[in-house]
Amino acid sequence: MISPGLREALHKVRVRAGSFLSVAVLVLARPTPESLVLGFLVAGVGLLIRAWASGHLQKEKTLAVSGPYRYSRNPLYFGNFFIGAGIAAAALSWWVLGLFAAYFGFFYPLIIARERDRMKQLFPGEYDDYGRQVPLFLPSFLRRHGGVPRRFSRELYLRNKEYRALIGAVVFWLLLAAKALLLNR
Repeated sequence: MISPGLREALHKVRVRAGSFLSVAVLVLARPTPESLVLGFLVAGVGLLIRAWASGHLQKEKTLAVSGPYRYSRNPLYFGNFFIGAGIAAAALSWWVLGLFAAYFGFFYPLIIARERDRMKQLFPGEYDDYGRQVPLFLPSFLRRHGGVPRRFSRELYLRNKEYRALIGAVVFWLLLAAKALLLNR
C-alpha cells in the first residue's frame, strides 16, 4: 500500500510525466493516413465519453450518479483510456503503445484510488452504496446506478472546462497529421 504522501506526490508528477509522454509520442510516432483515421475514431469515442461525463459532474458538490456515472465510477478516466489508445493506434509505434501502457498502468490505479478515497470522504455512506452498484472503472450495463437520471448540462460541461481537452486533442492530432504528411510524402 502506498502512503498518502507518496500518492499525492505521484499525483502531481503525473501531469509532468504526461507532458514528457506527449513529446515522446510525437518523436516516436510513425503515423500513416490510415492509422490517423483509426486512432482519431478511437480517441473520438474517449472525447465523447469525457464530454458526456463532464456534463453530469458537479465537482465536490454532489455525487455524480447520472449519465455515464450510472455505469462507471470513473468515466472521465475511461474516456482517457480511449484517447490514449487512439493516440497509440495513430502513432503506429510499439514504443508509443508501451509508453501508454506503462503510464496508464502506473498512474491511473493511483489516481482512481485517490479519487475513491476523496469521494468516500466527501460523501460517506452514499459513495459506499454507489460503489456496491457501479463498477470502479470498466462500465457495466448490467450493474448500474438506479437513481433519478439527469440530463446532460452544457453549463456543467463549460464550468468543468472540458473544452480544454477537446482543444488539446485537436492540437495534438494536427501535430500527428503534420508528422504523417512529412513521413508519407
